[in-house]
Amino acid sequence: KTFRLLSRRLLQFELNCRPSNMRYFSKTATSTHLDFDYDGPSMKTTVPGPHSQNVGAINFFCNYEKSRGNYLVDVDDNRMLDLYTQISSIPIGYNHPALLKLMSNPNNMSTFVNRPALGILPPHNFPDKITQSLLSVAPSGMTRVQTMACGSCSNENAYKAMFIWYRNKERGKNTPSNEDISTCMINQAPGCPDLSILSFMGAFHGRTMGCLATTHSKSIHKLDVPSFDWPIAPFPRLQYPLEEFTRENGQEEARCLEEVEDLIVKWRQRGKPVAGIVIEPIQAEGGDNHASPDFFRSLRNIARKHGCAFHVDEVQTGGGSTGKFWAHEHWGMDDPADIVSFSKKLLTGGYYHKDELQADKPYRIFNTWMGDPSKNLFLLEVLNVIRRENLLEQVTHSGKALLDGLQELQVQYPGILSCARGQGTFCAIDVCDDETRNSILLKTRDKGVLLGGCGDRSIRFRPALIFKEYHVHLFLNIFNDVLAQFK
Repeated sequence: KTFRLLSRRLLQFELNCRPSNMRYFSKTATSTHLDFDYDGPSMKTTVPGPHSQNVGAINFFCNYEKSRGNYLVDVDDNRMLDLYTQISSIPIGYNHPALLKLMSNPNNMSTFVNRPALGILPPHNFPDKITQSLLSVAPSGMTRVQTMACGSCSNENAYKAMFIWYRNKERGKNTPSNEDISTCMINQAPGCPDLSILSFMGAFHGRTMGCLATTHSKSIHKLDVPSFDWPIAPFPRLQYPLEEFTRENGQEEARCLEEVEDLIVKWRQRGKPVAGIVIEPIQAEGGDNHASPDFFRSLRNIARKHGCAFHVDEVQTGGGSTGKFWAHEHWGMDDPADIVSFSKKLLTGGYYHKDELQADKPYRIFNTWMGDPSKNLFLLEVLNVIRRENLLEQVTHSGKALLDGLQELQVQYPGILSCARGQGTFCAIDVCDDETRNSILLKTRDKGVLLGGCGDRSIRFRPALIFKEYHVHLFLNIFNDVLAQFK
């Protein structure tokens, strides 16, 4: 610990001794461009430009035909290095040659032209395609996958699966009674049981009604919408750097785990048993809040102890951006969850689940499309690219360079930045206040870099898996230029 503190002070001294007019904060890495990437940002107007003005909530209109690799081009021909990637949902960059080739293959034409009702009329090759794609990256202990269209409907139906499982467990071998069947039609118990799902402050699980009851990141998501009376536990608020606050962070996680158990007991006593616990491996929208592997392992054990299903929401963290395909792999568990939901970087949506959470009758988990075979076709090719190009290893390498750079910047700008944190390229840093954070985001965008905000005052980094160390240093130098304006 003494050595780490000394190293940090030496770094502070070194940064303070740099000339104030020094242009390059970060060394330039070898310029190993992708064959479909640009060589850097190119800004012709402020953003939004003249063709994107007065568009309400829209940031700006895009030219996706010109966008390539790590770069998003807008309608005014501004080319921006994209470290936000459509809210963390672009896996291998814009217009990847492998995906364009897939589109040009005439054998795939019917998959793109026809969108079937998968629950009743799937294509003949759909089981094989699912086996080759989604099931080839199934989380540990998961034997089944249910496809859906987006993150919210993935979580919404995962919640239904947990409730169905819980009630069937309560009934044993008994089938639903006539009273169950009649009362459910008028939204009354016992057919509509008074069960609950435990979630965490700072969580974001979606905007549909059930998901919204478990979302607690921003008031604008929830205002004026009726909700369920379900328990909400505190999520650990860790102090950084982690190595200097081991004892304090351990106490904070223990406090939160104790509160989880208390809430489960209280809600059972209130006649609203907790059927499931839902949690993100990293609370993304809520501020990139992390917890230790020990915290998640203990939470998993609490779920088992109280007979609750354990649902890990990997909608934003899944797909490789933490350096492992699933963020929960960092916990080192053979049996990490009962349900794992996904979307975004996996291009389609859905949830993996254990055999016992399979719905007991047809149409209980159902909608018209239940996903899209064409998106699964793209996913299969994305997985091929990830494996062929060792992108998870690259994410780990680029992520270290990014986090190291952010930690250096927070030493150089201690009044502005703090709490650099992350796994892989799934990184974030806090800004002194919300107003400064938003100003930094806009100024950085005008210099050709797209970033995202999260939580009360954090900046989050969500580049594609093809983001290289070269792009890291390119970003850090531009970011340093922006931060120098606030010093």
